[in-house]
Amino acid sequence: MSAPEGAPRGSARAPAERVDNAAPPAADVCPCGSRLAYESCCGAFHAGRPAPTAETLMRSRYSAFALGLPGYLAETWAEATRPDEIDLDDGTVWRRLQIVDTLDGGPDDESGIVEFRAAYRDPDGAGLLHERARFIRADGRWVYLDGQIRGS
Repeated sequence: MSAPEGAPRGSARAPAERVDNAAPPAADVCPCGSRLAYESCCGAFHAGRPAPTAETLMRSRYSAFALGLPGYLAETWAEATRPDEIDLDDGTVWRRLQIVDTLDGGPDDESGIVEFRAAYRDPDGAGLLHERARFIRADGRWVYLDGQIRGS
């Protein structure tokens, strides 16, 4: 998941209070929509476990945006397309993730596509980011390469 020019870039969910890669309380449900506890879902990836699929990485990146974890976003962004700085303190609250489609991106693939919709609220009101994101393997780990913003 990227935060392209003109699209919301972060989370207002206490970014100043969270330390990058710090887990929320154990009782929290994961922001990615899995309905699992954060610790047994995206928290494991934020703690260093490699995502097994492109979709799993997409979900963990969405959670990183929602929780204000720029370090994780940088680590899981392909070096060739990674921005120099990832600023998440813009008043955006990520509300819901919907996976629309996936193409490849499995444990034995070298690339994959995940199309998603991410609902958010920012100082301008409610919005929806619809992106078709490309993922590749780099050094054996899935990373976000780039994405095309779609009309919703």
